[in-house]
Amino acid sequence: MNDRLSRARPLTLRADVSDATMVVDERARGVLRNTWMLLGLNLAFSAAIAYLAMAAKWPAPGILLTLGGYFGLLFAVTKFRDSGVGVLLTFALTGFMGYTIGPLLNAVMALPGGSQTITLALGATAGVFLAMAGWATVTRRDLSGMGSFLFIGMVVAMLAGLGAIFFEIPALSLAVSAAVVLLMAGMIAFETQRIVRGGETNYVMATTSLFVSIFNLFTALLQLFGFAGSRD
Repeated sequence: MNDRLSRARPLTLRADVSDATMVVDERARGVLRNTWMLLGLNLAFSAAIAYLAMAAKWPAPGILLTLGGYFGLLFAVTKFRDSGVGVLLTFALTGFMGYTIGPLLNAVMALPGGSQTITLALGATAGVFLAMAGWATVTRRDLSGMGSFLFIGMVVAMLAGLGAIFFEIPALSLAVSAAVVLLMAGMIAFETQRIVRGGETNYVMATTSLFVSIFNLFTALLQLFGFAGSRD
């Protein structure tokens, strides 16, 4: 009798572990599905606001309003991330970011080959996002250790970017843009794998993180391609 019980216990434990793993995988798939859907809607909404800002020739909001609006809305999204209000606030954040990029797009359009520059930046952004998100989904490499490096890198890049703006150093601005492209590519892979492996269970925050990464990647590529086009 004791031998039979001892043999049965490992089978029960293995079944419990398997069931728990299936629950985690299903939850991760649900978060990923909701994230892609909300991200797509936010990208479309932000693009519409950016187009409206371009057509209406809205003035640039300035660095202080941009930073204040961004961090203020980001704080609000984080606070209400577990409610429907958080979903609505993602649109407020992405719409505001679309407004801030409208004047930049008008400035690029004024350059020789401006429309081509925007098209290249859009295509490169889509290519990098699909490549990094796809790789992060299938790779067995654990990317969780990249979090601290990416965070520190973004803080340094942000401070360097502010220095380039205030002291008007074009070379530093280009170097920051190149660094941001690499950092955002890594951030897309890092965030995607967190969702796939169950590290991020809130699709509102997952959507916000990925949108910010895509937005920063696009603006950095826009500046790099715009500079390259102006040198031709």
